[in-house]
Amino acid sequence: MRKEEVDTTAKKRRNKHDKLGIIADRPYWMVYVSLASRAVHQIGAAVFLATYILSPDNTHAWKVSLLVAAISGFLLLGVEAIRHRQFLREVFGLTTIFKLVLVGFAHHGWLPAIPSVSVAFLIASLVSHAPKAVRHRLMF
Repeated sequence: MRKEEVDTTAKKRRNKHDKLGIIADRPYWMVYVSLASRAVHQIGAAVFLATYILSPDNTHAWKVSLLVAAISGFLLLGVEAIRHRQFLREVFGLTTIFKLVLVGFAHHGWLPAIPSVSVAFLIASLVSHAPKAVRHRLMF
């Protein structure tokens, strides 16, 4: 990498208007762990959404898919937390907590299931595809 490229990158990171969380280095193999856990998480979440909303009588399917989504989600969050040390102060960390609360409230009957789980998935899609400056913005 040329010195000019390094200087440009450093200037971008020091932008006064960016209020992003601290980003640490991570081993390259963790990129593959993150990628694999994200794929498994999306499959588990999709099956959970379909079975929980469309066929709630099939309890085995949504329970297994919820377990797959939860385990892969915690693995994904752990790998991301290694790199993004302040994730509980960033948009993506706070929305992750909010999604867990929505799904938990829906499961226990404190909120209507279909709208709550649907909103959790809508939020997940929006935040995961938002630009880095939005996704990793510090909230406080």
